[in-house]
Amino acid sequence: MTTDTTTKTPEAADVPSPGAASASKRGAQGHRRLLTRRDRLTLALMAGVPTVLHVALVWVTALASIALAFTTWDGIGFDSIKWVGLDNFTQLFNDNPQFWPAVQHNVVWFVVLILIPTPLGLFLAVQLDKKIRFSRVYQTAFFLPVVISMACIGFVWQLVYNPDTGLINSIIGANRPGHYIDWIGDPKLNLWAVLIAASWRHTGYMMILYLAGLKSVDPSLREAAALDGAGEWQTFKNVIFPTLRPTNTVVLVVTIIEALRAFDLVFVFNKGAQGTELLSILVTNNIIGESSRIGYGSAIAVVLLVISLAVIIPYLIATFRKERRA
Repeated sequence: MTTDTTTKTPEAADVPSPGAASASKRGAQGHRRLLTRRDRLTLALMAGVPTVLHVALVWVTALASIALAFTTWDGIGFDSIKWVGLDNFTQLFNDNPQFWPAVQHNVVWFVVLILIPTPLGLFLAVQLDKKIRFSRVYQTAFFLPVVISMACIGFVWQLVYNPDTGLINSIIGANRPGHYIDWIGDPKLNLWAVLIAASWRHTGYMMILYLAGLKSVDPSLREAAALDGAGEWQTFKNVIFPTLRPTNTVVLVVTIIEALRAFDLVFVFNKGAQGTELLSILVTNNIIGESSRIGYGSAIAVVLLVISLAVIIPYLIATFRKERRA
């Protein structure tokens, strides 16, 4: 009885079968063709449409404003555009009685936001970080003004400041003839009245930023301070607050931007007249006002852009340097 023994050489064992080779080829092709033509078209639309809109509505308009700042144009036909060089800026700095008061009001806006709602937001964040009861309810209540539109906030505070039926005049008894306090119409009061409304909204914004910063503080730092016998105030001053330096930088930049972009609230109150002039209001009044001076309004917008970049660029440089070091 003979037995046939079949032996395979190593070379033969390494050669894959035709079925395995075709399956491997189909698998490789499947990995290479994860996206169909329809998927690629959908992805192109999802990425392309926002990109085109961003370029058209942000970059093109910004560059157009910079170019128009050196021209004079009434907005009727491109043939009426005339190059005037630096005349718009010369007139703006020397002959516009509203420009420097507007700059001053923007500075006052920043100072008030950094001195009143920012510390108040930090205080609320510290209290809510203690995990008190109903903290989520308090967070929602304090953050609600940030969600509401600035225009809606302006209408609400108009009711509060109403000379006849407003809440404030009713409480202090200034809603009677001869005792009226015109919070919106009085040039000595209206800017501060608007700033109170802006601070009411800004407090919730600062609270959320600081609360996020406090949540990122290492708990071991608090424990080490407690073991050293530090009190609550000493722990916050010497341990917690120094670790909030990145948050403080973000708060500073956000507050400056909020002060520069302030528009909605003032426009709803009294359209930026009688003591509430702002740079953003001057831009709007010159571009879409009764006498359309697009070149002049663009010059004011360029000044506002330069001031904004003077704040944003150093912040971005510091952030990129920090990421490189990390």
